[in-house]
Amino acid sequence: MVARDPCVKRGMLQEELGGGWARCLTCMRMCKIPEGGVGFCKTRRNISGEIYTLVYGDISSISANPIEKKPLFHFFPGSIALTVGSWMCNFTCPWCQNWEISKFPPDEKRRNYVSPENLIRIARVEGCDGTSISFNEPTLMLEYSVDVFRLARENGLYNTYVTNGYMTTEALHILVDAGLDAMNVDVKGCEEAVRKYCGAEVEHVWRNIEEARRLGVWVEVTTLVIPGVNDDEECLRSIACRIREIGSEIPWHVTRFHPDYEMLERPPTQVKMLEKARKIGVEEGLKFVYVGNVPGHKWENTYCPSCGELLIGRYVFSITKVNIRDNRCPNCSERIPLVGTVKH
Repeated sequence: MVARDPCVKRGMLQEELGGGWARCLTCMRMCKIPEGGVGFCKTRRNISGEIYTLVYGDISSISANPIEKKPLFHFFPGSIALTVGSWMCNFTCPWCQNWEISKFPPDEKRRNYVSPENLIRIARVEGCDGTSISFNEPTLMLEYSVDVFRLARENGLYNTYVTNGYMTTEALHILVDAGLDAMNVDVKGCEEAVRKYCGAEVEHVWRNIEEARRLGVWVEVTTLVIPGVNDDEECLRSIACRIREIGSEIPWHVTRFHPDYEMLERPPTQVKMLEKARKIGVEEGLKFVYVGNVPGHKWENTYCPSCGELLIGRYVFSITKVNIRDNRCPNCSERIPLVGTVKH
């Protein structure tokens, strides 16, 4: 399988344990895998005592997306990122919006191999400004991401991740060294909710947010606000407080839940709940809090945190107005944290 399948490649981060066992060090699950077995995410297999990824370049989804769709609102606004994903996830979220790919393991009978070189060629032909590994959990494509990011950098393209933030510190450092420029990290909820619904420890996510910032990566945070899961004030306030402790200028996107996957009976998030979440974020000292998945809402826009001037107008994923020059508010000269210029 290894010799003839380009999607099977030796994993970058692993530890031999003896007796044919090996430990995957890609994400914080750190799966201990017997020979012939697969890890929790089902994208890593132990072959002859070594761990191999089964999804190198195995693309389940590809599209040229506005960077606002990630969402990244302060990173090259108005630009386009060629976005790809593969299969499976290392979380167990029952509300998954991309469950058609994130809950299905890779299958060699349906391989769709796209080499890093071909991906960058597509990005350039489509006039994209950068790359984004997204749709399912991008950490599972660590090896592919590294090769794509290096080529993208050589071709003047930026690189982004849309992630649950559960990679190991070693994996994060490798990504940054390869050319990771920005990431949107999905903070699913407070400690209890993440453990119950995602089967994970949220402190690892917060550690990676802080470390990514320290390494110079632009970070934005998203929380899908789900009734009965993470919509209580204590939970929302704790998330906002943790973001502010890392950096008050980090944008926080509070987005609307729609019933999907195993939560079809749960109602959509009320808009007034999202507005309350935004208010909590501002009260906790965050400068940029956005309401998502509510087309045309006022808080899709970027306003000056000092004087309230409208700086960037948006409708869904399109920029409708640009009222900023040299990253400063034209009314009060407040410096606005933006990476890159706004394309309109």
